[in-house]
Amino acid sequence: MSHVQKNIHKTPSMASISYLSSRATPLNSSPFLPPPPPPPPTTAVLLRFPSKTAPLAASLLVKCSQNGSHVKRTTLHDLYEKQGQSPWYDNLCRPVTDLLPLIESGVRGVTSNPTIFQKAISTSTAYNDQFMELVQGGKDIESAYWELVVKDIQDACRMFEPIYDETDGGDGYVSVEVSPWLGDDTQGTIDAAKWLHKVVDRPNVHIKIPATTACVPSIKEVISFGISVNVTLIFSLSRYEAVIDAYLDGLEASGLDDLSRIASVASFYVSRVDTLVDSTLEKIGTPEALELRGKAANAQAALAFQLYQKKFSGPRWEALVKKGAKKQRLLWASTNVKNPSYPDTLYVAPLVGPDTVSTMPDEALQAFIDHGTVGRTIDSNVSEAEGIYSALEKLGIDWSYVGSRLEVEGLVSFKTSFNSLLDNLQEKANSMILVSM
Repeated sequence: MSHVQKNIHKTPSMASISYLSSRATPLNSSPFLPPPPPPPPTTAVLLRFPSKTAPLAASLLVKCSQNGSHVKRTTLHDLYEKQGQSPWYDNLCRPVTDLLPLIESGVRGVTSNPTIFQKAISTSTAYNDQFMELVQGGKDIESAYWELVVKDIQDACRMFEPIYDETDGGDGYVSVEVSPWLGDDTQGTIDAAKWLHKVVDRPNVHIKIPATTACVPSIKEVISFGISVNVTLIFSLSRYEAVIDAYLDGLEASGLDDLSRIASVASFYVSRVDTLVDSTLEKIGTPEALELRGKAANAQAALAFQLYQKKFSGPRWEALVKKGAKKQRLLWASTNVKNPSYPDTLYVAPLVGPDTVSTMPDEALQAFIDHGTVGRTIDSNVSEAEGIYSALEKLGIDWSYVGSRLEVEGLVSFKTSFNSLLDNLQEKANSMILVSM
């Protein structure tokens, strides 16, 4: 039995993959613990779906349960073919066949998170039949939630598997996140990742793990089991370096002679950084401070790419390459523009570079297809990025504080979405029970 097989067989049951197994609420019990307070408004992220009456641009705009426009050739194809950056879609809902026009338009993977599933499941009737069947079969609410999610992930993985096969495992991934309640639980995260990997059972699934202090060791362990990982909620250069080291440590600890089936991305967040830093710059209020608004996120991202190039080179990395190791690609996350006065491709067009991924929600995707430009930009002016980063430090911006605060707020946001959805499902279950009485 292989190292991977031995460890996968130790995975826990469905009810134990969240914060506590007791959080899985029986249908006849009182509701689970109340959700934590919502995050501050500066970082609350609600993925908005355009209304059915919103006009379509000449580009592609996909809506859940509706057919998208088929576009044969877009800037997304150029992004990948000319610059080596993979465009992914940051959304998932039923029917997953809505992804077909996106794939045709150049999308090469999908990311999801608790907020995305909260929106998809709570606002759609497409999940009702499966949920009713699960409830009638005696499933508790949280177990039912995971079965709904796993089905979507499996179906999406099947749709992207041709891309995965064509690129020999280089692309075509679908990401699913462990419970947000596990952000401070090292072993719980490891167990949840192994369980999700086992039940999804698709070669092109990425298990999403947050880059919290507690979960960085989890990343190493999960990688060592041969499981592909999307490391999420990275907001600072120091934490990003720790994530890279965890990936390298995991590859080395795997004991595998062939590392080619292990893939990973490091999701480095951008727009939320500007949202927080801009608010501080506006409080400072000097002309110098105001001039730096909207520049922090992309400057830090450019420096992250420099770190990526440095860490994935040299003797240590070359030894892993001989065993077939793949680079842990940088993935730009949170690419929707939150300040309407900024260009709507601000967190896509300036971050184009080889061996990277840009995951885009509907608005960013539509904007880039409609009027985005394709050219290598991520390292076009590194000295300027270094200057901006240093200038912000001189003004009192503490990058460590920015990263820590955004990490906490991101986790709180996901926990709130997760609990809200479980509440909504509990209400649906209760209604079904009343109807059947």
